[in-house]
Amino acid sequence: MGLHVLVSVISTFVILEGLAPPLLVLASAPCHFPAIFNFGDSNSDTGGLSAVFGQAPPPDGETYFHSPAGRYCDGRLIVDFMAESFGLPHLSAYLDSVGSNFSHGANFATAGSTIRPQNTTLRQSGFSPISLDVQWNEFYDFHRRSQIVRCRGGVYEKLLPKAEDFSKALYAFDIGQNDITSGYFSNMSDSQVKAFIPDLISQFKDIVTWVYGQGGRSFWIHNTGPVGCLAYVLDRIPVLAAEVDRAGCATPFNEVAELFNRQLKDVVVQLRKELPEAALTYVDVYSLKYNLITHARKYGFKESIRACCGHGGKYNYNRNIGCGAKRTVDGKEVMLGKPCKDPSKAIVWDGVHYTQAANKWIFDQIVNGAFSDPPIPLNRACHRQPAH
Repeated sequence: MGLHVLVSVISTFVILEGLAPPLLVLASAPCHFPAIFNFGDSNSDTGGLSAVFGQAPPPDGETYFHSPAGRYCDGRLIVDFMAESFGLPHLSAYLDSVGSNFSHGANFATAGSTIRPQNTTLRQSGFSPISLDVQWNEFYDFHRRSQIVRCRGGVYEKLLPKAEDFSKALYAFDIGQNDITSGYFSNMSDSQVKAFIPDLISQFKDIVTWVYGQGGRSFWIHNTGPVGCLAYVLDRIPVLAAEVDRAGCATPFNEVAELFNRQLKDVVVQLRKELPEAALTYVDVYSLKYNLITHARKYGFKESIRACCGHGGKYNYNRNIGCGAKRTVDGKEVMLGKPCKDPSKAIVWDGVHYTQAANKWIFDQIVNGAFSDPPIPLNRACHRQPAH
């Protein structure tokens, strides 16, 4: 791909050839994001679900935090690496009242969250009651009340964001995976799951529009990953041998994820037209995750689909004996859901979530904009691109 750089007094444009249609990307000054506000599920939950329903148990967090840290991972998530890249501390979960600092943003994501509300409880289904509309309510309330409380000065001024930070912040979204799996886990067919995707996208669009109405201008939106490559889906829903690809992933589930992603990308394009001051970046993490799983050894990993932490079975996954699960044997408490010796060589942590090593690999690929539409780096995601 040839690069021709056109330099002018006002700005620099990079024309990327070989793309159809050609994309004109503004090579602007790096953005200064004083805060991140994140919405999502367990892919980016830094302690929300743990604060409400009980802490994620050991060995979660062992690689980096050396103890559980509210993340369903052995260490850091993509959103942690995003914060680090801006020189910001890791995001505190909005729902965590202990030791939280919201001066640099807040995380509204909780594990098990969906875009549309679930008509079931967490203990019945495993899906969180804190759906995206609830996360929006939390953000709306936080935006309003944080400024009232911050005016008291003292410690409140130090722990809450400035009013102007809300318009300068990055708004990150990574949600949708649980909507797809919840459909399958409630015995829906492929066609039934596909049928409700437009409703998901419509509700997602509403939330982004409402955040924009509260002053949000920079949006970083991840699509959903290849759910058909994860043990918690493969173990629970049988598929025909002909429906399993070379990587060991279930094609029908991945096709539904790809349909969701196409519609998500379309609505991002639509939002660019409807929100004149918004910079919306669509990030294709699906392609990265699938490529990583398909070529695990090429990228230095020994395990692709098989979970690092779990118990038994083809995928080292058992939904009744999860990562960190303990049982009493002969009067002694024994951990059955043990971690593997080297999580850095595994892609999947517990059959549902990715390892810190995989998250870091994915972040390193997306940070420069190579998998984004428009193709701009993370640190330039505040710049609205010309429509194309």
